[in-house]
Amino acid sequence: MEGLTAKPFWDVSSDPDTFPWAQKLEANANIIAQEFQSKLDREAALFSGDSAWQNDVMGKGWSAFRLQRLGVWNVENCKEFPETYKLLKSLNIPIAVRGVCFARQAPGSGVQPHSDGRNFILTSHLGLKVPEGCWMQVGEERRSWEEGKLTTLDTSFEHSTGNPSDSDRHVLIIDFWHPDLTEAERAALIAVYDLRNKFETGQVPFRKPKALLKEEEGQGIAGLFGSLFGENKK
Repeated sequence: MEGLTAKPFWDVSSDPDTFPWAQKLEANANIIAQEFQSKLDREAALFSGDSAWQNDVMGKGWSAFRLQRLGVWNVENCKEFPETYKLLKSLNIPIAVRGVCFARQAPGSGVQPHSDGRNFILTSHLGLKVPEGCWMQVGEERRSWEEGKLTTLDTSFEHSTGNPSDSDRHVLIIDFWHPDLTEAERAALIAVYDLRNKFETGQVPFRKPKALLKEEEGQGIAGLFGSLFGENKK
């Protein structure tokens, strides 16, 4: 979207007027970190690989445990992290699109440079377990994560990560709407992604366009143009 402030990294915790939830999240980061570590200690296989498409983009060393996606909270997953869920809900974060997930980067792996083109979303990573040497590069700038602190980026910039250590790196990822969006723009984007979610989950059935149906019925290109331009109507 045109006209939005664009910069690789955002220091959201230093701007409480624009991001009133950021300092509060950092102040309570121990709640999330303790609950996450406790769960991980009980269930070492918490993370499993995402879809093949996700692995193509993020690499096989990256995996996620999702709490929310496309505006819908995963009830069963949230039950595994009740304190985290309660805290996130209480902060009224304007969560967007990809939502919220715990993310793991395996030792000796990283995410190759890529961009998602979605400048209307910002992404915060709350550091949970960050071995020395881990890095994230956005545009020409490279930073690391800090445990208990937010590292926030604009994923429309080309970005990549690396974990050269011999331990897993864990963060909590939160997507949220860009603060420059108007209420109308945000509402429109929410409507678009809500429709996408309903389509992906089968709540909105797929119907072939009449043009394609006519072509399949043997009317060929004439039927296609007739459907598009209102000809051959019964």
